[in-house]
Amino acid sequence: MTISKKRITEIAAIRDEDIDLTDIPEQDEGFFAKAKKKRLAPKPRGKGFSEAQGHYHIPAVSMNYARTGASTTSNELGMRAMQERAYERRGEQYLLIKSPPASGKSRALMFIALDKLKNQNCKQAIVVVPEKSIGSSFNDEPLSKYGFWADWTVAPQWNLCNAPGGDDGKVGAVGKFLESNDKVLVCTHATFRFAVDRFGVEVFDDRLIAVDEFHHVSANPDNKLGAHLGQLIERGKVHVVAMTGSYFRGDAEAVLAPEDEAKFDTVTYTYYEQLNGYEYLKTLDIGYFFYTGSYADDILAVLNPTEKTILHIPNVNARESTGDKHKEVDHIIDALGEWQETDAETGFHLVKTPSGQIIKIADLVEDDPTKRDRVSRALKDPAEKNNRDHVDLIIALGMAKEGFDWIWCEHALTVGYRASLTEIVQIIGRATRDAKGKTRARFTNLIAEPDASEGAVTEAINDTLKAIAASLLMEQVLAPRFNFTPKTPTSTSQPGFDYGEGGYDPERTNVGFSESSGQFQIEIKGLVEPKSKEAERICQEDLNEVITAFVQDKPTLERGLFDGQEAGGELVPEELTIVRMGKIIKDRYPELEENDIEAVRQRAVAAMNLTQQAKKTLLDDEEKEPSSNTALIDGVRKFVNVRDLDIDLIDSINPFGEAYNILSKSMNQESLRQVQAVISAKRSPITPEDAIMWAKRARRFKKENGRAPSMTAADPYEKLMAEGATAFMRFHKEGRYE
Repeated sequence: MTISKKRITEIAAIRDEDIDLTDIPEQDEGFFAKAKKKRLAPKPRGKGFSEAQGHYHIPAVSMNYARTGASTTSNELGMRAMQERAYERRGEQYLLIKSPPASGKSRALMFIALDKLKNQNCKQAIVVVPEKSIGSSFNDEPLSKYGFWADWTVAPQWNLCNAPGGDDGKVGAVGKFLESNDKVLVCTHATFRFAVDRFGVEVFDDRLIAVDEFHHVSANPDNKLGAHLGQLIERGKVHVVAMTGSYFRGDAEAVLAPEDEAKFDTVTYTYYEQLNGYEYLKTLDIGYFFYTGSYADDILAVLNPTEKTILHIPNVNARESTGDKHKEVDHIIDALGEWQETDAETGFHLVKTPSGQIIKIADLVEDDPTKRDRVSRALKDPAEKNNRDHVDLIIALGMAKEGFDWIWCEHALTVGYRASLTEIVQIIGRATRDAKGKTRARFTNLIAEPDASEGAVTEAINDTLKAIAASLLMEQVLAPRFNFTPKTPTSTSQPGFDYGEGGYDPERTNVGFSESSGQFQIEIKGLVEPKSKEAERICQEDLNEVITAFVQDKPTLERGLFDGQEAGGELVPEELTIVRMGKIIKDRYPELEENDIEAVRQRAVAAMNLTQQAKKTLLDDEEKEPSSNTALIDGVRKFVNVRDLDIDLIDSINPFGEAYNILSKSMNQESLRQVQAVISAKRSPITPEDAIMWAKRARRFKKENGRAPSMTAADPYEKLMAEGATAFMRFHKEGRYE
C-alpha cells in the first residue's frame, strides 16, 4: 500500500500532529507504517490532554452542556425530570412522548400505566416493542423502593419477548391474556399486529396500548401497525401512549394521519434538556470524515483504540463494502495490533496494540450463531454494566443500535451513509449515555470521496449530501428549543427568561433564554402568527420535521451547498428560504391556508439559520471550538445584538453556508471541485409552480415599494422576483394554469 505526502499531511492535520515531510519520498510505504504506529501510540499527557477528545476528525457540530445534574435527579416519587413531566399528563387518552435515548421513557410508561390501571378504568396494559431484546426494558421494577405507590410487575408468561416459539403461538398467548385478570403484557410489534388481525380491534377496548419506538409506525397504508393504530383510535375506546427517541423520520413519512395526530397530547423532553442535565458528559461532537480506496485502510485516522467505540461497518451490498464483511473485520483487527487470543468466557478478541495495551473487541458481525450469541450475552451481562473495562470496541453491522445500552460508549463510528435518519439518531444515542468520567462523546460518519468516473461521483455526492443533511438535522435536535414571537410596540419580557447583559430592550429585538426549560424566546420583526390550531401545533412541535423535509430535498441541498456565495456561486438565498421551503410545507401540510404556511415557513427558516449563524459568529470571534456550555446561546445573542432581527434578513441567509464551510475544510479540494462541477451543471429553470410563488412575492413588493421589481435591479432577490413574475405571465399565456 502507498500513500502520498498530501494524504499524510491531511491525516496529520486532522490528528493535530506535526509530521516532517522534508526527506520523505512521494510514495513510501515504510513511512506510512511509521505514521500508523505513531497514531496508535499514547498521546503525551500534557496541558489540555483529553483521552476522550482524540482530535481524530473535524466536527461539523460541537455542542457543549452545563452538567447541571437535573435530568438524573429524582423527585419524591422516584421520577426524573422527563418522567415527572410525562406523569403530569397521565390523564390524556392519547399521549405522545418525544424524549432522547436514556431519558427514562420505559419507566415513565410504567408510572403512567399503573395510574391508568388503578385510576382511569383501564382493564389491562399492553406494551409493544419493535424487537425482543427491547422487551427487557419493561422487566419488573420495584418503583415503591424509590417513593412510588406501586411496583411494576410482569408475570413471566406475559412477557412474550422472553417466551420461546414463533409469533403464531404468541398470538394465542395474547388472546389468553385478554381473557385473564392479569394486568400487563409485553410483546413485539409483529405479535401485536398479528393479534389485531386475528382478534379484531374490538377486543382491545378499555385497554392501554403503549407503543415503544413509535417511529416504526407510519401512516403509509402498507404499514400494518400504523393501520391498526388508526383503527383503534378511530374506534376511540383504547388509551394510547406512544414513545420515541427520534425527532424526525428517516423516510419522511408521517407517523399518523393528521386527523389522528391532532388527537395526541405531546410531551417533549429535548436532547438539550437531557444532555444539559447530565452529571458527567459535557461535549458531543458530530462530524464526517472522507476516505479514498478501502475504508479499512483509513480506519485508524478516525478510530482511536483508547476510546470506547461502537463501529458499524457497511452492509455487504453497500458501495462502501468490500463484499466480504469478515475480511473487513480481520483487516480492522490487524490494523489495531496483534491478535492474542479469544476470551473463552466472553468470546471477545484480545488484541495487543503497538503501545502495549490489550484491548477487548466484541465481534457482532460473526455469522456463527454460537459465537455471536456468546458475545452478545457477554455484552448484556448486567453484572458488567458498570464495568468500564469490560469491553473496548464493538464491531457490528445490523446490531448494537436501537435499544442497545452500553453507557461507556464514547464514539459511535459508522462507515457509509445509513439510509434512515432515524437509524442515525439511534446510533448517536448509543454514545450519549452519561457515565462517570465520560466527559466527551462523538459520532463520526466515514464517507468515500468521489473518484474520477461520473457515475461514481454522482453516487458519492448522494452519500455526502445525506451525511451533511444528517449533521444539520442533529444540530437542530441538539440545540435548545426556539420559540419565536413578533416584535411589536407592545412586546415585553417574558417571565423566567434571561435577556443577557443589559436586560430586555423595548426598542430592539431581544433574545431571552431559560436555562431551566432549555428554551429560547426570540423576537422577530415581520413575523406572521399562525391562525389555525394545526399551524400552532406544527410551529410548537414539528419544526424539526419541516427542516428534515427541507434538507432532505436533494435539489435544495445541492443548490444551497454548491451554488451559494460561499462556494463562489450566484445563489439567491430566497430561492431556497422562500420558494423551496414554502413548497415543501405546502406539500407536507396541504390543508394549511397561505397565512399558516408562511407562519410555519418563517419559523423553520429562522430556527435553521439562527443555529447556523450562531456557530458562524463564534468562529468569526476566533473560537476554534466553543468551550462554554453557553456557546450556542452566546452565538445567537451576538448575531442578533449587532442588528435588529427581521424576517427579510433571516430569509436572505443561505441555510447551508456554514455546512459548506465545514465541508470545504474536511474534503479534498480536488474532489470538492468535481462535486461543484457536477452540481452546477444541473441547475433547473423556474417551474410553473415556483413562478406562482415568485409572482405573489412580486405583487407584495409592488404594494410595499410602489413599483414592480426590475429585471435589471442590482439586488439579486429583486431581479429573481422579476424573472419569476415574467415566467408566471409566460406560463399563464401558454395555458399552463387552469
